[in-house]
Amino acid sequence: MPLRILICLLGGLLTTLALAPLSWVWLAPLAPLCLYWALRDTSPKQAALLGWLYGCAFFGSGVSWVFVSIYEHSQTPLLIACLLTLLFVTSLALLFAIQGYIWRRWFSRHVAAFGFIGCWLLLEWLRSWLFTGFPWLYLGYATLDTPLAGWLPLGGVWLASLMITFMGMGIGLACLQRQPAWLLLSILPFTSVLLPKQWTETAPETLRLALVQPNIPQNDKWQPANRDWILQRYIKLSQSQTDQQLIVWPETAIPAFFSQVVEPLAPLLNHLDEHAVTLLSGMPTMSPDPTQPRGYRVHNSLVLLTGNTGTYHKQRLVPFGEYLPLENWLRGLISFFNLPMSSFALPQQSQTTLQVQGMKLSAAICYEIAYPGLVREMSRQADFLLTVSNDSWFGNSIAPAQHLQIARARAAENGRWLIRGTNNGITALVNPAGKVIAQLPQFEMGVLRGEVQKMRGQTPYQWLGDWPLLAMIVLLLMVSIRRPAIRQGD
Repeated sequence: MPLRILICLLGGLLTTLALAPLSWVWLAPLAPLCLYWALRDTSPKQAALLGWLYGCAFFGSGVSWVFVSIYEHSQTPLLIACLLTLLFVTSLALLFAIQGYIWRRWFSRHVAAFGFIGCWLLLEWLRSWLFTGFPWLYLGYATLDTPLAGWLPLGGVWLASLMITFMGMGIGLACLQRQPAWLLLSILPFTSVLLPKQWTETAPETLRLALVQPNIPQNDKWQPANRDWILQRYIKLSQSQTDQQLIVWPETAIPAFFSQVVEPLAPLLNHLDEHAVTLLSGMPTMSPDPTQPRGYRVHNSLVLLTGNTGTYHKQRLVPFGEYLPLENWLRGLISFFNLPMSSFALPQQSQTTLQVQGMKLSAAICYEIAYPGLVREMSRQADFLLTVSNDSWFGNSIAPAQHLQIARARAAENGRWLIRGTNNGITALVNPAGKVIAQLPQFEMGVLRGEVQKMRGQTPYQWLGDWPLLAMIVLLLMVSIRRPAIRQGD
């Protein structure tokens, strides 16, 4: 048992090492193999415990940046911040405990490896929506910058995860069972070289743009006394960009409602209107709602301030950061439950693309870019993908690099150029293959100028969504399900 525990802890760590920023991608196939090896020949209860330990190492290493948000930006005492981070990690780890229990209880006999792969994919998919979802640390992200990236537009990140799992299990089973035929499972993912390099087509239209990265410290952002100099920084960086068609300011760039800042912004807006430049900014907005105590809802939004009218409200809110579950009980207990702008609400109507210079932008604010299904639905009629974020919440941790890698996968899945604007990095332009074409350094003020190409058509993932993956999961589980024993005399 001690060796199994060690293998689980090591295996959970490998996924983090395989993903950004280290991107030791050759470790990715070993991550699920370690869990498979450790869970073999265990009882369902033992498998649940080992799976939970694997999950603790998996999330403890991969989302350690949660501590930065809790401790550095909310004045939460160190001990409480550590306890909250521990609670977050150990709670998420229960998903791997469930995975281990399910596999050993019902799917660990007939072709047990296929049952394990089916359970792995099922839990990855469930993590995208269960309890609002936490779609982070998918194995498939490791395929970017490898020949296996061709699976992303065909079936999304989960198909890429399946191929990574096939690789690891094929190599492992060939060694464990001394059956070289299993190596065929490891070769299958490399058939991606036979797939089309690009599923969508370029159109003649292009969009010239400037992405403003102001590098505003998070602790200064929501202080009313700092509002003037923050706005002046944005104005200074933007007023000379009149040769561009679009200027993008990041998530909640304007730390106030528009009515509170219209006077200092008016000269810039008039200047940009005169030059037919569109300004798109993140900011809080209000919408009437008589059912709310205040009579309105507050949204985390993207707003077109010049060139056209249009607003996009964020559809996936971050618990505790943007809204507080059990608010009547938790609000005020500790500083972490009083974060600035932690009372955002969901939109009451479905959101659509934004019209910019005669083209359509599919928007995703911060955390939303991690939801493959949401981005797919929004992008099907769009010419470009746009995401804005404020990753200063995560300091100098691994989160911004992970976040960019996730955004790159959305570009590859949907065959669209992706525009990514952030407060302090990583601001970037990503092509339809998921390659970063240009970016700004982190923790520096600057403007990223570039041009993106309109794309036509749809990828197979956009056409079909998750249904092929779900069918594959069902098939894998069906061939490995434990069948009841037939008693003599029946």
